[in-house]
Amino acid sequence: MNFPKNMTDSPETAKRDRLAAFFATFELEVSVVRTDEIDRVANLAVVGDDGRAASVVFAARGDAACGLPDEVLAAARVEFGGLTNPLVGALPERFEVLLDGQPLLRPVVEAFVAEAGGTRCGRQVALDRLCEVIVLFVLRQAIDGGATGPGLLAGLSHPMLHRAIVAMHDEPGRPWLVEDLARIAGMSRSRFIDQFRLLVGTTPGAYLEHWRLTLARRELLRGGRVKSVARLVGFGSAAAFSRAYSRVFGHPPALAREQEATAG
Repeated sequence: MNFPKNMTDSPETAKRDRLAAFFATFELEVSVVRTDEIDRVANLAVVGDDGRAASVVFAARGDAACGLPDEVLAAARVEFGGLTNPLVGALPERFEVLLDGQPLLRPVVEAFVAEAGGTRCGRQVALDRLCEVIVLFVLRQAIDGGATGPGLLAGLSHPMLHRAIVAMHDEPGRPWLVEDLARIAGMSRSRFIDQFRLLVGTTPGAYLEHWRLTLARRELLRGGRVKSVARLVGFGSAAAFSRAYSRVFGHPPALAREQEATAG
């Protein structure tokens, strides 16, 4: 796994990208949906108003087309790691971005709608790329908009706290101390712990362990060995890693691929 790096900047001074680690870790898969399939499989839809794109609706964990007006100009099925991706789990059930006042997103959406209704060469490649950019813009809006309750989205939206969260995302193998993370966030240790628990809904240590185990599971499913994966994501020993992994996923890491195949 190629974890994001920040060139020569130190973790304390680098400007950190709140989405980079998610795109580096989880595959974004997009497939355009035919009109007769929208109600069954689409979870991203471009909604129109008299033939003009008016908004984008995204339901990362469900069906975006459910309850939409009749005028859906284009739709797709988007997979972004499922619930193993903590960002997907943090998103609202249904998130809508109005295109008025979105000068960068609107032309991308309009190009997506035009390609979806066309037959020109390279159509599928264009649709895939355009839809990926649309998803990126939607995720930006979700983070910028914040959240009404505790969770990852609230933490990523916080102007100070998100620095520490992204630092953990970017360097999961680093032996992080709470003092390090508080310094990156620009807070005192006690305030950082209080704010983290209040906004994210868990402790910094628990969140870091969950992120490490999420990354570890991805690596195990790709064929990684238990010892090397444990070291990669920052566990002090394979035994400690195995205990933590078994506690969260209900089976030892050595059986990750077998369990995935059974579940599939």
